Amino acid sequence: MNLAEKSQAVLDLFEELDSEVKQFASEAGLGCKSGCGFCCANPQVPASPQEFLPLAFDLYEKGLAESTLVALEAHTEPGNCIVYRSQSEDGSKGFCGNYSKRGMICRLFGASARRDRLGKKELIICKILKDEKAEKYQESTLRINQDMEIPLATGYYTRLKDIDESLCHQHPINRAITLALELVLRYKFYEEGEITPEA
Repeated sequence: MNLAEKSQAVLDLFEELDSEVKQFASEAGLGCKSGCGFCCANPQVPASPQEFLPLAFDLYEKGLAESTLVALEAHTEPGNCIVYRSQSEDGSKGFCGNYSKRGMICRLFGASARRDRLGKKELIICKILKDEKAEKYQESTLRINQDMEIPLATGYYTRLKDIDESLCHQHPINRAITLALELVLRYKFYEEGEITPEA
């Protein structure tokens, strides 16, 4: 499987995940507030290069891969996700600049579960939703262990690893995006180098 095929496999996985997330969010009523970027305003969000291959290919197709890489490499300190568009001084309000190509961590958070040491499902959700939608949070916490379907984060991460485990090492989010961009630029350089012009 070449890099473009891996990226497509990631997109196919995202499509399935998004369908499950949509169903859960609709039933649970726990969707994020519009304009909230609280989770995005964290330089240490863990992510892998593989989950950002679709973003890197998209930026390449738009002619933005190299400039984005330059911008990422210009930061000596870890910063908020480069795709995040902050609209407040503290970064807590904003939006994703490329929502359709966001990573797996962005898709799972607030709409998935993990199992605790006793095997019970627990929601992976932010403090804001826990506090502001406390009743729905409590109800959903009970129902995901009874009759409500919810994506399991570990299951999706395992399936991501099945595509290419070597690209699934976790890094701070901007480092993961940097590595994905480097992979795509190298792949495209060699791919285009193989094309010989017709006489």
